[in-house]
Amino acid sequence: MASSSHMAMKTFSLANDIYTISPQDEIYKFDADVHKRILRDSPWTKDPNYFKTCKISATALIKMVIHARSGVPYEIMGLMQGKIMGNSLVILDSFALPVQGTETRVNAADEANEYMVQYFDLGNKVGRFENAIGWYHSHPGYGCWLSGIDVTTQMTNQKFQDPFVAVVIDPNRTISAGKVDIGAFRTYPENYTPPDAVASEYQSIPLSKIEDFGVHANQYYPLDVQIFKSSLDEELLGLLWNKYWVNTLSQSALISNRAYAVAQLNDLHQKLVKAQSTVASTRAPQPVLIEEKPALKKGEDKKKDDGNSLAKAIKDGNKIAVEGQHGLIAQVIKDIIFSIRAEPSTPDDSVAKPAEDVLDTAMSIG
Repeated sequence: MASSSHMAMKTFSLANDIYTISPQDEIYKFDADVHKRILRDSPWTKDPNYFKTCKISATALIKMVIHARSGVPYEIMGLMQGKIMGNSLVILDSFALPVQGTETRVNAADEANEYMVQYFDLGNKVGRFENAIGWYHSHPGYGCWLSGIDVTTQMTNQKFQDPFVAVVIDPNRTISAGKVDIGAFRTYPENYTPPDAVASEYQSIPLSKIEDFGVHANQYYPLDVQIFKSSLDEELLGLLWNKYWVNTLSQSALISNRAYAVAQLNDLHQKLVKAQSTVASTRAPQPVLIEEKPALKKGEDKKKDDGNSLAKAIKDGNKIAVEGQHGLIAQVIKDIIFSIRAEPSTPDDSVAKPAEDVLDTAMSIG
């Protein structure tokens, strides 16, 4: 069992590109004078895109994912502690906030503010001087991006306690994919239009959320998320991993995520119906004169848009299929490890045969 947990942790590290920092653990040292100088210079006020990366410790990541999974189907919220290193926001720790969440939003009340103040006060007394450097919350089942409410919240945070970063985790997609679905974002100043605003990479967002996503997409930008671990937090990471691993083993993605899977299929159906209604007729077009080329080009643009809608629906369908396969394979492997029992009269050389048959089935599914 211990070896299985160790192997699972290695797989998790590979899937999430967790890298090990230098043995000196310099990243954990907090220099108050350097911190004050950075705050005084505040280079991010002169360049809206100053911060490029968000480095998150594996310990903080596991704590956030466990918290996000515990709240499904409701949103959760917490704060992150850390510091600034160059153009990176470094998150060293995270903690949950006592907030009231729904399936579409989360609200921090006075109780959460009091809890936050007490947490940092006690942290200072034990030598944890890192300030709040961001907040995290979950989007159960609808991807990592900032809604209109999230944008307003992050803008307010950046206005009054910058530098600050918003991290979003999708616990449903994390369970289905086996890799943490996470994003880190910074908002632009009010009334600021990025000069190189381009459409972001396509995300599988439910139809009911696409409008909210599109309206606010150019009000913030994503940071490159990097996950690291260190010899300093190895023991704590191991303890947290045991809790995460037990939760993973005791759950089935096919069962715990069944509502999410049904919602994904329903959303895909709606997108296909919408795309079908816009697909142009396949009837051959009538011959046109050269002067009418602009009209033909307009028709070609429409066909291209129709194709994009179908291509996006295909991507959504592939994602649903891959997540379903992942859940099936995970369940089969658990059956091999925990459920299959040898008959008392079965010779040793044939004990493994049922397991091999089931494993072959799992591989054929993939």
